[in-house]
Amino acid sequence: MLVSPLIRASHDLFPQASIDALVIPSAANSLENNPALHRLTLYDKRGRDAGVRSLLALAGRLRRERYDLVLVPHRSLRSAFLAWWTRAALRVGFTTSSAAFLFTHRVVYDRKRHEVERNLALLGALGQEPGLVPPEIFPDEADHRAVDRMLASLGGTTGALIAIAPGSIWATKRWPAESYRRLAEMVLASGWRLVWIGSRGDRTLCTEISEGLTGFWVNSAGELSLRQSAELIGRAEVLVSNDSAPLHLASAMGTAAVALFGPTIPKFGFGPLSAGSVIVQIELPCRPCSIHGGNSCPIGTHKCMTGIPPEMVFAELSNLIMRKSKHERNHQN
Repeated sequence: MLVSPLIRASHDLFPQASIDALVIPSAANSLENNPALHRLTLYDKRGRDAGVRSLLALAGRLRRERYDLVLVPHRSLRSAFLAWWTRAALRVGFTTSSAAFLFTHRVVYDRKRHEVERNLALLGALGQEPGLVPPEIFPDEADHRAVDRMLASLGGTTGALIAIAPGSIWATKRWPAESYRRLAEMVLASGWRLVWIGSRGDRTLCTEISEGLTGFWVNSAGELSLRQSAELIGRAEVLVSNDSAPLHLASAMGTAAVALFGPTIPKFGFGPLSAGSVIVQIELPCRPCSIHGGNSCPIGTHKCMTGIPPEMVFAELSNLIMRKSKHERNHQN
């Protein structure tokens, strides 16, 4: 998701160029339908393409494309090798890459900037760095219909639609299930509708949190693709999420987010970009403790997340809903 601005900016700078993207299968859905792309090449490095033989075969295919420019936002040795093997005249990557010497141009990975800006800085090596470009994702008609069906199963048709994404692959990034439960109760008691967002791995968590809730809610976790989840988030008034992928889907769809940060901090460069978004966090001397979070709290308290009261999150959510309603009324007048 956070590479899509680089694709857009590249297309805008070089409108006659054919732009290809090399992606792992799990990322493909988010880049399909992108009008700035000519081709998506899949590299299943942990599946059918695992191993040196498949890597070399891929390198050979890329070289035959005779690329003029290769931009490498990923900082792995594998990515640098593939860029080098293309023999492109211009190969741009970060100085912190495992094999930065294989690039013709190197850019500082500035940890004080947002990841989107860091990726766009790769074009700066060519003297063409653009301003901030938001992430993009392009749901199609099939995605729209899938979301229509999901919302039809919700039952209610009135009241603000609130999306909540309680999952994360890193346990320490997750706000406690009981806190999400309390937030959901307050959302539904306000007459709003609720949709749970997440991957297949989050479905059980969402089911456990929502057991016995009364009101209009539906669990979409594991039922929708990335693009479909983005479309659903785009129809919501607000998204509530941990520091995880749904924040970037909200940024792509222009949906304001209430973002909960614990072991990580927004200054790492992965905060929400959509207008009106707010960060909820508590100041502790142990924060931050990790770039990406972890499976357990280093000091055994997890206070950075357990210490965030549901009432605080609901207050921020309510403020966003009220501001949006006021803006819409003023716009109508």
